[in-house]
Amino acid sequence: MNELVERAKAELLTGGYTCVVCGKQRIETSAERGVKPLVRWVEQQRDFSGCVAADKVVGKATAFLYVLLRVETVYAAVISHAALQTLTAHGVTVTYGQAVEYIVNRQGDGVCPFERAVWSLTSPAEAYQTIRRQMERMGITL
Repeated sequence: MNELVERAKAELLTGGYTCVVCGKQRIETSAERGVKPLVRWVEQQRDFSGCVAADKVVGKATAFLYVLLRVETVYAAVISHAALQTLTAHGVTVTYGQAVEYIVNRQGDGVCPFERAVWSLTSPAEAYQTIRRQMERMGITL
């Protein structure tokens, strides 16, 4: 698994991607920011069992999406404490560069709206529905 983690991290750092999912025989990448690529993969009913994800920023909303995608390990350059707890609680192995109290919004003046929306949730399915509603409120389409 270490080899896959290193491969995913290298692809993330050198490929200009925001998230990478690596398996032994496959690799998926996205340069889209935020939760959008993960929501798309969830809606496509992608199953990343046995795969490793590498992501630039992992908040609690992103953590729930990785749980739904069934990744085995997540590497995050930056991860919130809530995301770390969520992934660990759902049996996902986590490595990271920096842990922070919360993910900051794009304006840099508060909590990420997706992290705030799922802050008190524990169910990945409920979190997914909440994420989709937040996307609609923000006018984000797939």
